[in-house]
Amino acid sequence: MSKLEQVLILDPPSDLRFRGPFTDVVTTNLKLRNPSDKRVCFKVKTTAPRRYCVRPNSGIVDPGATVTISVMLQPFDYDPNEKSKHKFMVQTIFAPSNVNDLEAMWKDAKPDDLMDSKLRCVFEMPSDNDKMNELESTKAVSVLNASKADGTSGAKAGSLSMDDTEMRKLMEECKRLQTEVGKLLDENRQLKDEGLRMRKANQFDSSVSKSSAMLSKDPASKSLPSLLVVIAAIFIGFFLGKFVL
Repeated sequence: MSKLEQVLILDPPSDLRFRGPFTDVVTTNLKLRNPSDKRVCFKVKTTAPRRYCVRPNSGIVDPGATVTISVMLQPFDYDPNEKSKHKFMVQTIFAPSNVNDLEAMWKDAKPDDLMDSKLRCVFEMPSDNDKMNELESTKAVSVLNASKADGTSGAKAGSLSMDDTEMRKLMEECKRLQTEVGKLLDENRQLKDEGLRMRKANQFDSSVSKSSAMLSKDPASKSLPSLLVVIAAIFIGFFLGKFVL
């Protein structure tokens, strides 16, 4: 076991397992944990680079830190004879204190400073029972989704019917309010007409009373001159009588 393998812990330690069918991208994770007090640089290599996408494929693991690497197997036609040809290697080196360019560091690294850990790729094809279970689970999920969709559509239909009922109630309430408004307008017009008739009647009564008052004053004004003429005639007759006698 190399010096670096004693401080860098790989999970899984030896195998990268991929479960088929390989008609779509299959991803497995590789964890690198550094329990030491030094930073460690790593680089991931594979014997089939066109078949895999590795993110990240290089970097630095800080002291006490863990880095998760996603290894994505691209779709391919599975061949049982090819399973032993795919391998991975995690190459590592202690990081210098003033590292800036990782590529230059790897080029300038001495062979004695480089250490590696090798991993095998294991392909697992599902058995017939697993296929049946997956098929049943897929059907169950489909049925569940369909029931949810039916429930959602039923709820939507129920909400629509409730909306129609509420709309009819609102329309009836609007019609009732319009009828009441019409009645109030008629009553208002009647009150206006009644008030106008009362004002006309009051004006007529006041004019009649004024006319009667004027008529009652005219005889008195006419009788006053007649009385004065009589009194004047009496005085004239009295004085004429004295002068004649």
